Amino acid sequence: MKAAGDLATGMFRSLHNANYRLWAGGALVSNIGSWMQRTAQDWLVLTQLTHHNATAMGIVTALQFGPQIVLLPLTGLVADYVDRRRLLMFTQGAMGLLALALGMLTITGLVQLWHVYVFAFLLGCVGAFDAPARQTFVGALVKEADLSNAVALNSTSFNAARLVGPALAGALIELVGSGWLFLLNAVSFMAVIASLACLRLDPAPQRAHAARPPGSLAGGFVYVWHHPELKTILLMIFLVGTFGLNFPIFISTMAVMVFHSGAGQYGLLSAIMAVGSVAGALLAARRLTSGFMLLFGNILLFSAGLAIAALMPSYLLFSAALVVIGMTAQTLTTTALSLMQLSTEPAMRGRVMAIFLAVALGGTPVGALIIGWSADKYGPRWGMGIGSVFCFTAALVGLFYLIKYRHLRLRIRNGRPRLTLEGTEAPDA
Repeated sequence: MKAAGDLATGMFRSLHNANYRLWAGGALVSNIGSWMQRTAQDWLVLTQLTHHNATAMGIVTALQFGPQIVLLPLTGLVADYVDRRRLLMFTQGAMGLLALALGMLTITGLVQLWHVYVFAFLLGCVGAFDAPARQTFVGALVKEADLSNAVALNSTSFNAARLVGPALAGALIELVGSGWLFLLNAVSFMAVIASLACLRLDPAPQRAHAARPPGSLAGGFVYVWHHPELKTILLMIFLVGTFGLNFPIFISTMAVMVFHSGAGQYGLLSAIMAVGSVAGALLAARRLTSGFMLLFGNILLFSAGLAIAALMPSYLLFSAALVVIGMTAQTLTTTALSLMQLSTEPAMRGRVMAIFLAVALGGTPVGALIIGWSADKYGPRWGMGIGSVFCFTAALVGLFYLIKYRHLRLRIRNGRPRLTLEGTEAPDA
């Protein structure tokens, strides 16, 4: 009885829901395949199609995430007005076909760099529609009170896959080559499509058109503009996402250009960072609520983590810094996702989440090119240093919001400094 109660009210309470368990299982298999492909794609570009060219890596990243901003006028509306389960089955199937095609080109030895560019762009276009639908689809699986927990468990699944996928990919690249990993990823999409087909859902939450007010993407921007907290979160996440979350470039260039590692050691670095990410996601799942102070504090810690990692003299010390980076990055992204959804009325969530994802990922094309160029020109350590500076700027934006809108003050009580927030003592960040 106690175990059942812990499941319903504790860290894994969303798993009490049969639909969510089914969805989470399929997503975990697909996420492992996706992380295997990401690792294989980065290795293919950096070591087989170019000679350690970080700028090419930046171009791939830019093409993959650029559609998030270009297609913004459509993606949020589609997520709000189209049956999300059918949309996800289409997008997941399309991504599987893209992985299959790139895998065949690689296995047959026909793949060229421009092929990877094209497939990265096409994957970005499909992913632009997939992401807001996937993020808001959780609302149809769990109760409102469990939404924050479900978002955190989704992140746990994503990062548990990051723990397994890159490490497995590193070993398989040395055994069979990159192409077969693309094919394995294509097969993995069948798991999430099957889980979607087996869900038993009330159709009302999927297409409540009559209950939705008329409007367009402009309505989403107007809604965000009138909510200072949402505006602040978007600006902070823009800075962090554009310059700080370029992990494929950070890790691959440090592994290859600084520590001169092989495919296995490169894959292990991504897996090590995932240890911190999983820990951060599980801690987020355990929390009943997510506050702005938590977001602010973790952005500050993430900035410090990037700076420390950039200075690490050895592979082992760099690996240790990645655990801290993974934990803080996961906590800040999960907290931001939860705050955005819980601060938005249900009829607007699709559009607001599309704006959030476009802001979080849409700046990546610019940031990835800058970070990639900096790594080529001045070295990978400078690329991570640039990311740290911009993340610290994001923390300053959060501090301004806390002072202006939440009346954050530093007071002396009983001879000890204390932070107070809106008249209540705030926990340390």
